[in-house]
Amino acid sequence: MKQRIGIFVGSFDPFTLGHDSVVRRALPLFDRLVIGVVGDHVSKPNLTPAAERVGAISRLYAGEPRVEVRSYYGLAVELAREVGAEFIVKGVRSVKDFEYERDQADINRQLTGIETLLLYAEPQLSALSSSMVRELAHFGVDVSPYLPGSVDMKNEK
Repeated sequence: MKQRIGIFVGSFDPFTLGHDSVVRRALPLFDRLVIGVVGDHVSKPNLTPAAERVGAISRLYAGEPRVEVRSYYGLAVELAREVGAEFIVKGVRSVKDFEYERDQADINRQLTGIETLLLYAEPQLSALSSSMVRELAHFGVDVSPYLPGSVDMKNEK
């Protein structure tokens, strides 16, 4: 029987409780979930190095054999093809996120036939974003309440 493989992609700078929520809720849908960490991003030139982000997320899921974490360069659909995924998993917090992700999903489906599954943010996490966490950390605020247990990126910027 063919494995059901999904990918969850993003810059994850840092990987927040919201990202973790998407992973936990997507896992029951797949035999394998590949977390694709963007290795470069033209609109985010000051990303924490991909190896550091991959390492932090890998440590978080070290006990979950169905999760693989890797960096990728290029389009998400290229990563999906590379790992044999038929689905891209995305989290959405708002109408703004939904509209952006809907447009991306349409293009990805046109290019490759790969479907996108949208998981809505849990209500208590709907205001949480990596950029908000980075800004708080920049001003010396303890951001650990917004990060999953073993991910500590608050001092890596």
